[in-house]
Amino acid sequence: MLVRGLVTTAHRSNWAGNITFHANELHRPSTVAGLQELVAGSESIRAVGTRHSFNDIADSHGAHVSLDALDQPVVVDTETATATVGAGTRYDQLSAALDEAGLALHNLGSLPHISVAGACATATHGSGDGNGTLATAVRAMDLVTADGELVTLHRDRDGDTFAGAVVGLGALGVVVRLTLDTVPTFDVGQWVFEGLSWEALTGNLDAIFAAGDSVSVFTRWHADQAGRVWVKRRADAPWPGTDELFGARPAEGPRHPVPGMPPEYCTEQSGVRGRWHDRLPHFRAEFLPSSGQELQSEYLVPREHAAEAVTALTRLRERIAPVLQVCELRTVRRDTLWLSPAYRRDVLGIHFTWVDDEAAVRPVLREIEAALAPLAPRPHWGKLSVTAPERLRAAYPRFADFAELVEEFDPRGKFRNPFLDRLLG
Repeated sequence: MLVRGLVTTAHRSNWAGNITFHANELHRPSTVAGLQELVAGSESIRAVGTRHSFNDIADSHGAHVSLDALDQPVVVDTETATATVGAGTRYDQLSAALDEAGLALHNLGSLPHISVAGACATATHGSGDGNGTLATAVRAMDLVTADGELVTLHRDRDGDTFAGAVVGLGALGVVVRLTLDTVPTFDVGQWVFEGLSWEALTGNLDAIFAAGDSVSVFTRWHADQAGRVWVKRRADAPWPGTDELFGARPAEGPRHPVPGMPPEYCTEQSGVRGRWHDRLPHFRAEFLPSSGQELQSEYLVPREHAAEAVTALTRLRERIAPVLQVCELRTVRRDTLWLSPAYRRDVLGIHFTWVDDEAAVRPVLREIEAALAPLAPRPHWGKLSVTAPERLRAAYPRFADFAELVEEFDPRGKFRNPFLDRLLG
């Protein structure tokens, strides 16, 4: 049975409200067969998930399809240590099922509220020198292609095609299911340190990011200090001490990444041990981290240029600070996924949470991108940027191969949208 309906007001825009979708219908098929029928019979269609993007990557020339009505419970295979999950499943839902089976994911993003498929398709990530993007956990994926066929791609069998498809930007089809690698469940402690100086950050950058399994530096680019360090460390790797971290002192109570915001929205701190899914995200699953009144950008630069990138941005602090809520610095391990910003290089992610004023933010983005240009930055696919399409294409060595893959899977452009039209040309 195929369930169709008009787009509701709540789905007319992305989560932040800065993008108005052009899709004229929103479909919610209740079966995979219904989804196949819908895709085969559509001229233009795109999958839409939790809409936590800040550009028009999720927009559609025609219809939207949501997978939230499909009955796809998490299937855990303890022999292969994998979990097969419906594409529309959120990470908080997946985490609960995995933990019950004694398993975990290698890492999580800041928000547990986002969908698995959307995060993997855009190479969304958490933090940690040894942690790849969330997409690096994908072992296999099922997607409905333009003619309605259900296709399975497997990492061990499909080689280059798989590497090109995982971070696929929704360009190859509608992802239905993902099979993910897991690890044994583990506990994590989380500490926050305050008062980190700029000298300590730039002089000890590698050591700071090596202080835990997942480390984030939150800054507002003020001249007096760099800001706070959030350190998440597995409980089976004892913390060597909490008196100070390169001059930064332990916070006297719970903190929110944005000063002044309620800390009860955030996962527990002060070293209190907890399950991986209750500590690796910054925010609790039962709370929305904000009202959506924000914009976000992120640029990922090669790790060897990390200190140089930070120094370059300190010169723009008077331009950045007035339109900034908070900026997060975090590291990501290299991978082999064609369109991952961490493709073939370890990276430093520089993530900006801006005030909700795009007219004021865009000129600052142009200055940031100009300052980072010599360092070969790659913007996050789901965030706001002003990077020209030709620069995006040039930033990825396998982009021409990806364009050929899109032509092979979607020769008539059924999954194209304004974002892909600009990117692919």
